[in-house]
Amino acid sequence: MSNMGIRDARRPAADALLQDIADYVLGGAAASEEARSTAFYCLLDTLACGMLALKFPACTRLLGPVVPGAEMPDGARVPGTNYRLEPVQAAFNIGAMVRWLDFNDTWLAAEWGHPSDNLGGILAAADYLSRKNAAAGQQPLTVADLLDAMIRAHEIQGVLALKNSFNGVGLDHVLLVRIASSAVATAMLGGNREQVVNAVSNAWIDGGALRTYRHAPNTGSRKSWAAGDATSRAVRHALIALTGEMGYPSALSAEHWGFQDVLFGGNEVVAERPFGCYVMENVLFKISFPAEFHAQTAVEAALALHAQVKDRLDEIDKVVMETQEAGARIIDKTGPLDNPADRDHCIQYMTAVPLIFGRLRAEDYEDDVAADPRIDALRERMQVTENRQFTVDYHDPDKRAIGNSVQVLFRDGSATEKVTVEYPVGHRRRRSEGIPLLLEKFNNAVAGHFSAARKDAILAACADRQALEEMPVNNFTDLWAGEGRDS
Repeated sequence: MSNMGIRDARRPAADALLQDIADYVLGGAAASEEARSTAFYCLLDTLACGMLALKFPACTRLLGPVVPGAEMPDGARVPGTNYRLEPVQAAFNIGAMVRWLDFNDTWLAAEWGHPSDNLGGILAAADYLSRKNAAAGQQPLTVADLLDAMIRAHEIQGVLALKNSFNGVGLDHVLLVRIASSAVATAMLGGNREQVVNAVSNAWIDGGALRTYRHAPNTGSRKSWAAGDATSRAVRHALIALTGEMGYPSALSAEHWGFQDVLFGGNEVVAERPFGCYVMENVLFKISFPAEFHAQTAVEAALALHAQVKDRLDEIDKVVMETQEAGARIIDKTGPLDNPADRDHCIQYMTAVPLIFGRLRAEDYEDDVAADPRIDALRERMQVTENRQFTVDYHDPDKRAIGNSVQVLFRDGSATEKVTVEYPVGHRRRRSEGIPLLLEKFNNAVAGHFSAARKDAILAACADRQALEEMPVNNFTDLWAGEGRDS
């Protein structure tokens, strides 16, 4: 019989990381102007992703209440739809919309992820609380409060991703969405320090989803709603904590039973740097292409070569690509691709489409485009290798590069130039170039979903950041209400 030994039942102090997260969300230094400005653009970009996703039935069929009729007349709004839901399910809806097309912001380090996934829980909680306050004659939250919450959620998720590789032990990065959203939602809803610690401890005890749905041969659409699930679970943890339900102080460090021993190989989960606003300042926007971020620069390089190869597709001997170690490990994929989720995580597919068509849109992952035999024929002639310098620059905190190179070799011995792109247009180093394109993406997404009058109202409200920050959250979300039965 196994003897686990005698355990000291005295309750320890909360793990230091739990305390640091609680102190950060309840206080912390004011964000920089760069972080606030970037958060504003992040809010617009994230909502744009949600509006674009509403064109896809595979997404919209998952939206709405848990069961038909379980709506809440004064509940949190789901932007772009007529749904009014309790905040847990509203968080799932918003989170699924935001992530569906793999088009929202990205953070790359030892762990990857998409910090704006947290907007699902943050916006649902903020809208719910604002409507509750307004009904009671109290002050609702403002968009400024929403931006502050986004900065803090980005920071928690991103800082924990710097040195902790959860993917390295098979866990999905949405774990960090649940941690960040739990902390921020609890504080937003009025939780005290103990309640934030309790909520976050329960979020860690949940463990983590397996990455099975992100990798061949099981790649599937759960990767598009996994973050919605995580951020909604976070709101649930926040609401439970606010009832006074207990937490678990050594959720991370408990010998044998804690997260670190059970799921992290006994390694300590560490915050490499103090929490501030570093992540929002450096976040990567997906502006031009709905594609897994490690391939963004490969797509840009392929587009640069389109004119040279579009009339010589049958003459191509091979396409030589160099990428970072993470890109080679995650999205280098051969063989049949069975669904859109499989295709938007295949660097060969994401490079073949722009080489052939001179574009890469969300629609290009659908079955009708994928059926074009030229795509798989070109994929079969692709060679993907790691470029060590790309990997070094990827991990350099002063660079955060995501380099890729593409060169096309023809059977007659000729070749295109080798096109290398180190920083995608959504990178901090290309902000001045990227922001006008981000605003164009936002404007097009709003115009493509709403009537002209509603589009004009939304764009007018978002044209003046200072005025927008003063707007109550519930008034802001009212602008995004659906306009008809099918919205």
